[in-house]
Amino acid sequence: MKQLWLDFKSRPLWRKALNIVSALFAIAGMAIIGAWGIYQLGLTNDRGAADQNHRSFLTVAEMESLQGAKLSQERIDEQWALQYGRLAALARYYPENARLMLAAAQRSGDPLVVDRMLAAARIYMDQNPALDSLGDRIEAILVAAPQRQRRNVIPWMDNPEWTVLKQAILRDSALINRAADLTGVEARLIVGCLIGEQVRLFHTDREVLKQYLGPVRTLGVQSQFSYGVNGIKERTAVAVEQHLTDPSSEYYMGRNFEHLLDYPGGVDQTQERYHRLVDYGNHLYSYLYTGCILHQTMLQWRRAGYDISDRPDILFTLFNVGFRQSVPKPNPVAGGSRITIEGRQYTFGAIGFDFYYSGELAEAFPYRRQRFSQPDHPLTATDIEHIQQGITDCRRPGYHHEYRRDSTAASSTGYTPEPPDPFGIDHSRVKPQ
Repeated sequence: MKQLWLDFKSRPLWRKALNIVSALFAIAGMAIIGAWGIYQLGLTNDRGAADQNHRSFLTVAEMESLQGAKLSQERIDEQWALQYGRLAALARYYPENARLMLAAAQRSGDPLVVDRMLAAARIYMDQNPALDSLGDRIEAILVAAPQRQRRNVIPWMDNPEWTVLKQAILRDSALINRAADLTGVEARLIVGCLIGEQVRLFHTDREVLKQYLGPVRTLGVQSQFSYGVNGIKERTAVAVEQHLTDPSSEYYMGRNFEHLLDYPGGVDQTQERYHRLVDYGNHLYSYLYTGCILHQTMLQWRRAGYDISDRPDILFTLFNVGFRQSVPKPNPVAGGSRITIEGRQYTFGAIGFDFYYSGELAEAFPYRRQRFSQPDHPLTATDIEHIQQGITDCRRPGYHHEYRRDSTAASSTGYTPEPPDPFGIDHSRVKPQ
């Protein structure tokens, strides 16, 4: 070995370098061949091991599920109540997990999936007698509580008509959300006004509207004293348009909104306004005018020193009674048109308020932290033209024919006028209750 070292030292520098490189290549080659041999012999295979929690995994898989089960709605509701109780107990210790489990269970539609998720989570929980005790106590209270008497705590929402109305509203969700964006108003506020008007219309002209709302799931469009799905009076629509373009008005929404309701050149604005609102195929303008009324009314009160942006009940009431009765003052009272449903009397403002805070349709019309907003820039000419072109060429009674009671009006338009309010209410004079 010593002689080899002496021979190596005596060699020229270039040869030493060549010897070192050759040796490195030889070592690398041996390493590659050795690794290949180990792989071929299967010495690198991980044969795995039985997880220490395998029995817990099996228990979760064997737990009951509602998939394929034929249970009554009452039984399913009872299961949901018990799971809410278990998740409430879990939330005291692991709130994030409880929130995620609740959301996942609701999306699955199977309340018993909570049992599986809780069992899976327990694998990583230390023994916690306090959590178990809290869960047992909540479950005992729920089991002892009497079963609910009806599906919905809000009486008018417990009627089958509400289920049908929701479907009709969801069909218009894209239009409603678009109008909300264009007017800077939370979509849920626009829907509250729509529901108030549709419920009022349905329960004052029930037999006629049943023919349309029931079979085809469509919203009622008014064409007599008020127009469209939201029952907007002509004078109110004119006022909305004027407020948009008058910077000195207490209702002025700002320059970014000025051209929102512009008309194409050369049209009869009175006729065009009527066509916008009495449109059976596209209700966008009904929602645009509604959003503007809400926004303008809120600004009127805010400029007078009263902020009602967090009072949907008051906003719904003022939408119903109109600009003429919108007088800013402290301590406003909700009310509006009286609506009788199944022998119980409500007001327009109360109907809207019930819906707003019910959680119904929250997926399509979520709650916003800020109910009113300003757009970043004015509408472009293309935006305005696109809105104007949305009016459909549908059959509607001719303008002013809707007020005629003789047979020629109906025969000339193919439309039978709606009867007056059976309660004899002049809705233009209704004052907040």
